[in-house]
Amino acid sequence: MSLAGIVEDNLTAFTPMFDPVLSMSNTLYMDFSGSNCEFDGMNEAALDAAIMQKLDRAGAIAGVGGYLENRSLYQHTDLFQGDRERCIHIGVDVFMPAGTPLYAPLDARVQSFANRQVFGDYGPVIILQHLLGESEFHSLYGHLSESSLAGLFDGKAFVAGEKIGEIGPRPVNGNWPPHLHFQLVRDMQDYRGDYPGVVRPAELDFFSQNCPDPTVLIVT
Repeated sequence: MSLAGIVEDNLTAFTPMFDPVLSMSNTLYMDFSGSNCEFDGMNEAALDAAIMQKLDRAGAIAGVGGYLENRSLYQHTDLFQGDRERCIHIGVDVFMPAGTPLYAPLDARVQSFANRQVFGDYGPVIILQHLLGESEFHSLYGHLSESSLAGLFDGKAFVAGEKIGEIGPRPVNGNWPPHLHFQLVRDMQDYRGDYPGVVRPAELDFFSQNCPDPTVLIVT
């Protein structure tokens, strides 16, 4: 069975990742695709302010979106220089204030973690391993606070609903506006402390299957 099918068939097993719970009524869809010029030309501080202002005006506590979005913004970062083909975002971004806590959606063990301090990278990132029946898969949490990594070790157990970290501030979060990059991964392909969150269009068939849309686990 595909990972998307496993998730859909077991939705009642997952616990909310945020408190208060995110829903269609308190979140706003955010568009960072190359076709949206709304945020063009903004520096880091202006972009942070524009996102928060947009959420305030909508009465939303979070901005959510980005799965399979074709983005041009990555070419301005150190991480993607020289690789202009990588433009498809295969996770979901959740824009909320730095310090917002995150909770494990299932019982889990730490597969790996890292502090990826390259401009445009994940910054602090945690990857959890889950089992549903006999099916194994992983969840990735990028752009966290440095304190989220304190006391972690490979194999550390979390129970569903237990706090696993917080959304990190700029610049330690990879120098992005505060947000969570959340991604599901079936096959980690031997990656540890990292997994591609942005891929080439030619790779989309594989990655859209290996990393299905996780929005259903974020917004109820």
